Amino acid sequence: MLKRSCILAVRPGRTLAGVRYNTAFPSTGSWACISNQIVSSQSSAHANSTQIRVPVWQVAPSGPFPRRTHSCGSLSLEDADKRVVLQGWLVPRGKVSKKLSFFGIRDCYGTTQLVVDARICGTEILAAMRDVPEESTVLVEGIVRQRPQSQRREVPSGQVEVVVSSFKLLNPADHNLPFMPFDTQNLANEDLRLRYRYLDLRRTELTKNLRKRSDVAFLVRSTLHEQGFTEVETPMLLNSTPEGAREYLVPTRVRQSSSDSPSQPLFYALSQSPQQPKQLLVASGAIDRYFQLARCFRDEDGRKDRQPEFTQVDLEMAWVSWGREQENGPPDGTLPLAESWRIGGHEVRDVVETVIRRIWKKFENVDLEERFRVMTYDLAMARYGSDKPDLRFGLEIRNITSRLPQILRMALEAKGEILEALVVSSQPEHAPFVGVAPEVEHDRSVERICVTQDTTSSWLNLSRLVREVLHNQEPNLDASGIGTALNITEGSIIWLARRPLRPEGGWTALGRLRLALSEAAQRKGDLVLSEQPKFLWVTEFPLFTRADEDKEFLAHGRWSSSHHPFTAPMWEDVEKMYAGKIEEVRGQHYDLVLNGVEIGGGSVRVHDASMQEYIFENILQLDEKEKSSFNHLLHALRCGAPPHGGFAFGFDRLMAILCKTNSIRDVIAFPKTAAGTDLLFKSPSPSTPEILAQYGLRPL
Repeated sequence: MLKRSCILAVRPGRTLAGVRYNTAFPSTGSWACISNQIVSSQSSAHANSTQIRVPVWQVAPSGPFPRRTHSCGSLSLEDADKRVVLQGWLVPRGKVSKKLSFFGIRDCYGTTQLVVDARICGTEILAAMRDVPEESTVLVEGIVRQRPQSQRREVPSGQVEVVVSSFKLLNPADHNLPFMPFDTQNLANEDLRLRYRYLDLRRTELTKNLRKRSDVAFLVRSTLHEQGFTEVETPMLLNSTPEGAREYLVPTRVRQSSSDSPSQPLFYALSQSPQQPKQLLVASGAIDRYFQLARCFRDEDGRKDRQPEFTQVDLEMAWVSWGREQENGPPDGTLPLAESWRIGGHEVRDVVETVIRRIWKKFENVDLEERFRVMTYDLAMARYGSDKPDLRFGLEIRNITSRLPQILRMALEAKGEILEALVVSSQPEHAPFVGVAPEVEHDRSVERICVTQDTTSSWLNLSRLVREVLHNQEPNLDASGIGTALNITEGSIIWLARRPLRPEGGWTALGRLRLALSEAAQRKGDLVLSEQPKFLWVTEFPLFTRADEDKEFLAHGRWSSSHHPFTAPMWEDVEKMYAGKIEEVRGQHYDLVLNGVEIGGGSVRVHDASMQEYIFENILQLDEKEKSSFNHLLHALRCGAPPHGGFAFGFDRLMAILCKTNSIRDVIAFPKTAAGTDLLFKSPSPSTPEILAQYGLRPL
């Protein structure tokens, strides 16, 4: 039942508020709910009009209204007794009596409590505000007063309230909104929230995320400017090149200027990263230190932590070192070689660590170590089975090959393999994993053995993997030495897996199992990981690989670059590269990992044109057409390019960590789904044959 109404003049034959009347002409005077007056049509221009009553919440004013004096989150005790004008979304709070109600008024800065007392503002305003639909935008005027001491809250505007004297409805919300963004107890499913993202963004969590994203970007820019970097925008529309990721192609109506060949459709490729432009920029000598917050595009298969368009903090520096610095080695023998920085790019490392330390100090109030830990790819894969290990828990993988009986060890060496073990025993550090160890699923290549009282020294004879290595011979092996080294006792669970001596890719089978054990223990509540950030540099990756499925669509069985084709080899391995020992060549490639998540990566680049050409032709085996897409880069290197290197932060992923959310979609204003579709803007979408014809295309 409609309780409040106001009078408008409408001409017959028009539509107003869903009813066919005429174009509405607001009657002269103020809104009834503001001035406590019922206005009427007095203008001669309305002489032939019909008066109707329309619910006040259905009509939004189109005239001037007062400017707001404060945001809803900026009021404090110092503002007591001031008259203020606030604008925002009206939040119902509760009806105390017939003459008194509490409301909230909310904007992106916070929420202010409103006191609506009919003895002060009049019954018309109180009744009108009670009728306003939730999520409507309003303007209120009133006096700030201190809240009682017991009711004060340590939130923005939480120590004061506003006693309302006047009220104006700015824009009424529909009664049947798809969902209420502040109903956190009944949060709508993600697809619905993405379809109506403009509603979902009203949630405090997302609002804070976007503001923090802006603040972090500002700090990054300020820090890099202090470090002598120049922000330069690079093209998004480039040519398609075989750099590794799938590209988005953009058709154009531009046609080839040459008349020698038949006209064909032409395409731009959206930049998958500014890799070539930034190298060319530094090679030009115009910019010594470059950066930008770059928009990048990759047509990848749907993954929960990926977006088809994303942002990266992109860096490139000239005059970057190309090898180990003597002072960075372990002169006193305290730092193992596998945990020291033995590649070039020290200057890049210094800048990246400075940026990260400043971010964590400002936004997390955490003082990070002066130098981040370093670990080679081989060591990370051997200990943790991952090239982005989470160091917040132990449970290290052990290579037991050297402790195996000779017959088994020799058989494995003949195959170029090792045998690894992951053990959960009665040791105190294994306690969080004991409860989940029997039930965690594992890869078929992994074998689980439960040690009993009778098999503490003979458990190796139970192994299917051992029998396979020995060609199904019945083994009679003593495992007591291994048991002592691994603290294996009755009740221990052992997982065994074979793998090549030289690790490949980003995971081993036991590495995935180690992560699964951690996740299962966390779900059960037996393992609580520290919130302290554990930063780690992973270095000395294989320069080339055949184990990256994401790049196989370009490689077709050929070698592909682990990072990208412009990464330089370690100087110690240059001769191996020219000698054809491709699998032994390590790259000057470095990834920065935080708590098991890669947040960025970079490398020292090849600055010698002849070496770059050798990599293209002899290792990657690019054909002439593929190689021609890099001719401009090769020529720039021949023009005296300085040694250079760079890095790129995955800004979306970094923000997800800082905002403590599991999804990068929570830190992007208008994200795509995991499948790459945009439910709000309905993209991608088909086009018409007429439009396609303009680009020389036709539907299949």
